Amino acid sequence: MKLSTLKPAKGSVRDNRRLGRGHGSGLGATSSRGNNGAKSRSGYSQKKGFEGGQMPLQRRVPKFGFNNINRVEYKAINLDALQLLVDKTSLTVIDLGVLQTNGLIAKSDMVKILGRGEIKSAIEVRVHAFSASAIVAIEKAGGKTSIDSKGSKSTELVAIKKVVKAVKVSSKVEAPIVAVALVEVVAAPVVEVASTEVIVEAAPVVEVSVFEAVVEVAQVEEVVEVPAVIEETVVETTSKASKSPKADDLKIIEGIGPKIADLFINADVDTFAKLAETSVEQMKSILSSGGPRFASHDPSTWAEQAVLARDGKMAELQELQDRLNGGKVQ
Repeated sequence: MKLSTLKPAKGSVRDNRRLGRGHGSGLGATSSRGNNGAKSRSGYSQKKGFEGGQMPLQRRVPKFGFNNINRVEYKAINLDALQLLVDKTSLTVIDLGVLQTNGLIAKSDMVKILGRGEIKSAIEVRVHAFSASAIVAIEKAGGKTSIDSKGSKSTELVAIKKVVKAVKVSSKVEAPIVAVALVEVVAAPVVEVASTEVIVEAAPVVEVSVFEAVVEVAQVEEVVEVPAVIEETVVETTSKASKSPKADDLKIIEGIGPKIADLFINADVDTFAKLAETSVEQMKSILSSGGPRFASHDPSTWAEQAVLARDGKMAELQELQDRLNGGKVQ
């Protein structure tokens, strides 16, 4: 090592900023200060924490106390409220489902029983928390307390969560088939369902996993009571299947518009075959029933057009209509 070879560490020595040397210095005409603002003036000194005029951080943060993010807030229910509920419903088990059903709590509430008032009935209470005085009072009356962290629904008021998912009646089969999907049956009396559903009698206090059953209507009496609404549906579907063929579009006939077609359909002339068999006098009578503005139409060629349309001779029908003007021969 020689004195002539000594040099400062890399990056420890930098060239001074050459201010006021114009554009060629790379700092612009204003020596990197810009044209306007406090920072372009001489003597500018920025205050610590200054954020351009907005409320600085040291003034925004709270100075006293704090908000505990782990705080648990309970909905307080006292013993006197429980006694009123028991007198009203005559229940022996009070849980979150009963409290929600009677409007004492919301679905998302955490519930704690407090010791104000007096409890006289021997009941079992299942909620999230109890005070010491509430536990003593409930057990002194012959009751029982238990912690319900899951928030299960009441098994005494709610009978069936989902009983009948869908009922499908097929009119194409001689013996219509009813598809019943039972989902989680819990202790229930008879539950009435809408017109597309079925009335089911559930066994007492039975939990059934999801399953599907396909039963013939003749055998449903053992499991499902099919109401009159379902029988009417079966009759309607079979009667619709036995109806006459779909009506023809009478507007194909030259001279028949939508309103005249409605007049003929109301008179039970809804196919080309029926129109072909209708006389000119009968057609005029049908037109007269719609009012004087329809009586001016000439139906003399409608039967001939209907014959061609009935037989599927559309090319000949088109040739005939080319020679007509509003149903009249030109």
